Amino acid sequence: MYGDTDVMRRRAAQLREQGVDIRALADRLVAQTEGIGWTGRAAESLSERMRERATHLRDVAARHDGAAESLEAHLHEVDRLKDGIAATERKADVLLAETPSGRGAFTPPPPGHKDWLAVELPGL
Repeated sequence: MYGDTDVMRRRAAQLREQGVDIRALADRLVAQTEGIGWTGRAAESLSERMRERATHLRDVAARHDGAAESLEAHLHEVDRLKDGIAATERKADVLLAETPSGRGAFTPPPPGHKDWLAVELPGL
């Protein structure tokens, strides 16, 4: 019915790991260029281009971090709503058990369905 939040959490972790890897690549790129031992205008030009590329890579890494944060915020909201659905279902089960005559007047949504969020129950 809903996406597997464990899979999505693993994806957020992968995004963070990719960000770390991309930052490390940027650092290696700059370090290797600086370690060449080559001098002159061409060497300076190469170093400048590699620093620019490293800056772009770090920007990409930051976007990976931002995507992971957004996904984690979404997952937090999904978990909050799923908890709300479960709480409403439990409350409905208790109320219906206490007042069996109310079963005919109430048609519950399917288990785990988002429509449980709109169900109004006394005392909830």
